[in-house]
Amino acid sequence: MVQIADLRALEILDSRGNPTLSVALQTDTGACGRAAVPSGASTGSREARELRDGDARRYGGKGVLRAASHVSGEIRDALRGLPLGGMDEQFALDRALCELDGSEAKARLGANALLGVSLAAAHAAAAAAGEPLYRWLAPAFAAEGAGVLLPAPLMNVLNGGAHADNNVDLQEFMLCPAGAPSFGEALRWGAEVFHALRAVLKEQGFATGVGDEGGFAPDLRSNQEAVELLLRAIERAGYRPGEQIGIALDPAASEFHRSGGDAEPGYELAGEGRRLGAGEMVEFWEEWCKRYPILSIEDGLAEDDWRGWRLLTERLGARVQLVGDDIFVTRAETLRRGVAEGVANAILVKLNQIGTLSETIETLRAAREAGYAAVISHRSGETEDTTIADLAVASGAGQIKTGSLSRSDRIAKYNRLLQIEADLGSRARFENPFATRAQQP
Repeated sequence: MVQIADLRALEILDSRGNPTLSVALQTDTGACGRAAVPSGASTGSREARELRDGDARRYGGKGVLRAASHVSGEIRDALRGLPLGGMDEQFALDRALCELDGSEAKARLGANALLGVSLAAAHAAAAAAGEPLYRWLAPAFAAEGAGVLLPAPLMNVLNGGAHADNNVDLQEFMLCPAGAPSFGEALRWGAEVFHALRAVLKEQGFATGVGDEGGFAPDLRSNQEAVELLLRAIERAGYRPGEQIGIALDPAASEFHRSGGDAEPGYELAGEGRRLGAGEMVEFWEEWCKRYPILSIEDGLAEDDWRGWRLLTERLGARVQLVGDDIFVTRAETLRRGVAEGVANAILVKLNQIGTLSETIETLRAAREAGYAAVISHRSGETEDTTIADLAVASGAGQIKTGSLSRSDRIAKYNRLLQIEADLGSRARFENPFATRAQQP
């Protein structure tokens, strides 16, 4: 069994040009693991806390030199000599990190510092074992498809909300080529629709600049117009909407939720000049799901609107995937509350929301035990790190969100999945995660 010999952190830049951490872990046998940490723009209030310097003279206060110094100092001193091997050692290392930090939100040392170390350790252990990361991780998931199931991609090709400087209220309009026969074909279908969408936008005089996650970010007349543009692009590319390629949404409703002292939460669709109560918001989604081939809605209501979430799940949960992101923030205990209260039927999984690999694994296990789907996700501030691609395959989650079909920080994950599919050869599987749900009345 190898041991941790050294830890170093470097302040690097993410896809938005903001500082983030890259962590390198060296073992006593020479095996090395590296990981870079993402950062979100639309964040849940209960997420683990990344540590920023707050020095306005550097990067507008967003520097991460303090977090880097924790990795190269206090964390390195505490972990040096700890063993790396399999998942038992990974869980022990992550517990040691959490105990060393001592705060529930990982705010003292920084969730960005802890996650960088946790992931670098996993990469180093896999390298020491001579295995790709997805194969090293797979034994942690006792599930059919673990280690061989390639995920259906949810591709954010139109950006709004906090991910773009436009008048579109809803944050993400995604393609899901779930009807493809393989991951490689799903990627091709999505790329072809992405280019068809560019042509459709240009024909109608819309801008074709892209937002944080590589999707187009035009000013539109309504949120509804975004869906209709996607359907037109799917058909332009030669595919059948709803049969070969469906639509997934991430409204990020917490971002346009306004309490205002009302008896029930209000949702302000500023681009349309409308304010809706929770019940009206549920009716809004019901109407959209009748009209359009929507397979999945993530954060259709705000993170604290548990009553609204229950109503949404009662109305649509049998036929539409309802993904909890801000409401669950990748926490197993919060997910279990959601299961008990009949909230959502799927969870979004973001490593930096919880702050360590082992806690992420625990959440994925809890989702599987509850019969909830899981979607492995990137963040809007990304790097070239491809850990989530390996995690998606290792866990057999069956779905991944990693952005549009442009920007190298997004494409790196898709290319990694292509490589994994090629490595697996005939063992690689690809399934439509919505096939059974589509048969519901």
